[in-house]
Amino acid sequence: MKRAGVRTAGTRPPLTLALPALLAVAFLTLPLLGILVRTEWGELADHLSSPGTVEALKLSLVVSFWALGLSLLLGVPLAWLLARVPFPGKALVRSLVLLPMVLPPTVGGVALLLAFGRRGLLGPWLESTFGIVFPFHTSGAVIAATFVAMPFLVISLEGALGGLRPRYEETAASLGASPVRVFFTVTLPMVAPGLIAGAALTWARALGEFGATITFAGNLPGTTQTLPLQVYLLLQDEPEAATSVSLLLLAIAMGVLIALRGRWTGTPSDRRPRPAPEAGASDTGSSDSGLSDFGATGPGPAESGPAESAGPESAGPASASASASGDPSAPAAAEEKDTERWALHAEVTGFTRLTLDAAPGTTIAVVGPNGAGKTTLLRALLGLTPRAHADLRLGGEDVTALPPHRRHVAWVPQDGALFPHMSALANTAYGLRAQGVARAEARREARTWLDRLGVGPLAHRRPTQLSGGQAQRVALARALAARPRLLVLDEPLAALDQTTRAHVRHTLRTHLAGFGGVCLIVTHDPVEAVSLADRVLVLDEGRALQDATPVEVTRHPRSPWVARMLGRNAWPGTAIPEGLALSGGGTLVATDPPPAGTPALAIVAPEAVSVHRERPEGSPRNVWPGTVREITASGSRLRVLITSDRAPDLVAEITPQSAAELGLADGVRVWTSVKATEATIVPL
Repeated sequence: MKRAGVRTAGTRPPLTLALPALLAVAFLTLPLLGILVRTEWGELADHLSSPGTVEALKLSLVVSFWALGLSLLLGVPLAWLLARVPFPGKALVRSLVLLPMVLPPTVGGVALLLAFGRRGLLGPWLESTFGIVFPFHTSGAVIAATFVAMPFLVISLEGALGGLRPRYEETAASLGASPVRVFFTVTLPMVAPGLIAGAALTWARALGEFGATITFAGNLPGTTQTLPLQVYLLLQDEPEAATSVSLLLLAIAMGVLIALRGRWTGTPSDRRPRPAPEAGASDTGSSDSGLSDFGATGPGPAESGPAESAGPESAGPASASASASGDPSAPAAAEEKDTERWALHAEVTGFTRLTLDAAPGTTIAVVGPNGAGKTTLLRALLGLTPRAHADLRLGGEDVTALPPHRRHVAWVPQDGALFPHMSALANTAYGLRAQGVARAEARREARTWLDRLGVGPLAHRRPTQLSGGQAQRVALARALAARPRLLVLDEPLAALDQTTRAHVRHTLRTHLAGFGGVCLIVTHDPVEAVSLADRVLVLDEGRALQDATPVEVTRHPRSPWVARMLGRNAWPGTAIPEGLALSGGGTLVATDPPPAGTPALAIVAPEAVSVHRERPEGSPRNVWPGTVREITASGSRLRVLITSDRAPDLVAEITPQSAAELGLADGVRVWTSVKATEATIVPL
């Protein structure tokens, strides 16, 4: 594998680009070489230890660190505002931030003088009211350095904040953390590289400030004469000493840049690759790919119990539950909370419009095509989106007007959104700590939840040290430990492999059985819907098409998308006495059609479609010619996509032996037939 930055054969840069680039490097390097060549190395120590230079260096350090502190105090909130809050005139504010970087320093000094000088806009008032005079004072040097250096901090931190996906902050809010707590415990730690880079650049720029300082604060030894101003004076009388001091400033600047290694903005520490999913779990007999299992009434054989290894990294849910229930240190508060019950009533308006009622302990699977409004529904319940509004009541409390951190609605995003700078234990205890629980009690309860979900031995690990399945269990433990009244899960198992998904699904089902609130799970997996949910809510374009039990949705789906998700052929149309007039053209003959004129959906199972090489004779009422377009494997059978100009596209499911006997291949002409008794018509 080739290392980054190593030029491979055939990638020689064109001379028309390489030559100007080399000239640019030489242009930037020659002035620095000039300082190195002209430095009197034998007298360097004497020049740098002279009283005037030492005094100027001390003053420069004082001014630069004060400027850094002032930049942090003012620049960090400004960077957050620019990165997170939309407001009119943001482009103008950002231009004002950038202005000191392109403005000539002396012009900046004149501007400061006209603003804070004794004859400036604020200067007379500051002097008469507080006795503050900035010009020709050390504080004036601090103001000048801050003015020219703070933009480096703001730009660097804004870039880091822009790269931090808001879901971390939103998840923290759903766990009960106030906006201020989220900022200091989640946002700032995650953008620390950008903050450190910006702070280093700000300090280095403040240390080297010259033009604005001499114009606004003057050049008074011991008061405003910083090291760059000392260089300016030395050039007139002692050029060799000026060269030595310039070398010192050059070394400091290069040291800062080398330490940053080009990371001007930094990147949030949530993009490192995750290790491979945990090993040791088998999923024999799992029906994750078997769409017909959606209509089952219980879990399949692979889900009747955990099959993970007994190693410390993948302790099974059964042993974890046993250890949790037998742990004498399990906090009483958690057990008391488990007995509380919260019903759900929500009136959702906006893009997603529906009324949702659920009794305590209900789990609802939310399904629908992309753009149907599933995530919008969850975010409306959380109070995190302007696209939809939810009048929300949990138990006996109306939480509509409450901010997200006070709603007791815990959210688990698709990837878990574990805080990368915290251990699994600290992640799990975060919601409890945000709600004011003492540190020791929060950690005890968090460890109990980790044990219950089989990841207790991993409490000390950071998220990047966890596999996908382990991280999802920690995310679930964190949400449950926060004592929510409503739990919303946005495709929590989508990123997992099939083996891990089966075991996380089993663990989730086990603990949802004892949950006293309501749980909503967005999913595209029919197995998840049947194994986890009591009800299935079908959305399309923000509207509820169906809200029923998994078995009812399976038998009578009212959405073509759901029917296809279940592996059925689904054709919309209008009922006629013979069956259904299909929207795409043609007629489907069916028994017991609804009243004529009723919009309806025809459902035909793939195994009910017969495939022939010649037109069939006999009882089939629905016969169409077609062409094979695709053949895919589905378990031990084959699914054949057949297109026709006389009927909608349909999928047939046959055995490999039948496919071989028929000589099926892409492009082969065939006939298909469906008995009238095999077609189900569902009114819409």
